[in-house]
Amino acid sequence: MRRLADVKDYIITAIILLLAIALMINRHEGGLQNMRKASITVLSYLEQPLSNIRTYRQAISTNTYLHRQNILLQDELSRLRSVEQQNRVLRSLLNLREESAHHLVPVKIVAKDLTSVNSFLTASAGSADGVEPGMPMINSDGLIGQVILVSNSYSQILPYNNSMFRVSAKVEDSRAYGIVTRSGRAGRELVLQYVPETIPVEPGQVVQTSGFGNQYPPGIPIGVVTHTEPGRGVETQTIYLEAFTDLNTLAEAFIMEFKPDTTINNLINEQTELF
Repeated sequence: MRRLADVKDYIITAIILLLAIALMINRHEGGLQNMRKASITVLSYLEQPLSNIRTYRQAISTNTYLHRQNILLQDELSRLRSVEQQNRVLRSLLNLREESAHHLVPVKIVAKDLTSVNSFLTASAGSADGVEPGMPMINSDGLIGQVILVSNSYSQILPYNNSMFRVSAKVEDSRAYGIVTRSGRAGRELVLQYVPETIPVEPGQVVQTSGFGNQYPPGIPIGVVTHTEPGRGVETQTIYLEAFTDLNTLAEAFIMEFKPDTTINNLINEQTELF
């Protein structure tokens, strides 16, 4: 009984406080509603910038993800284009091999130097494959150069942009014959010289090997005429052409097993000895 009497005052006090709070709430219910509205308004103003920050962070994360995916897709597209281009080159080489009248030795370019006047290419075939000095190198676009050195497994090629390169050529469907050499300018520009001014040559005409000189078979495409200039002090014209073959992207080719006619060579040697 003493314990109940001790806590009775506390229980009564608590009940009175609860009643007072209840009465206060009921009495000031409108004020509390206003406080709720004010707090909601304040929170809405605070929520907007916080929402913008959250949206911005999500946008950054999404942008980073999309950027990575874009890089991966571009890399995949680049690989697919490379494979497609290689397939086109290989199909063209196969067609060339089937149509050629001479046996063609397939090679890969294993080394190249195209920055100097004494440029060269190294091909993955040599004497063990039947390659000999003097044989032409071609691809489906046209003439690349000529074999000058041969080892058992590799060949050194003199490309058309070497200062020592020479080939007897003609303008297709024309009697314009001359010698094609390096022009001395950068890129794929070549020059056809010793063509008489009386023979008309127009831009767009194809220049090909003539077969004269007994070094190359006739009909190998070399390039297309870009423009002509009159010769200096002689009755000839200088014909500029752009080579069909791009040495910078060259990766596969053929070495043509063409050998000069020994009868013609013997006659040339006899004439040299005679005079």
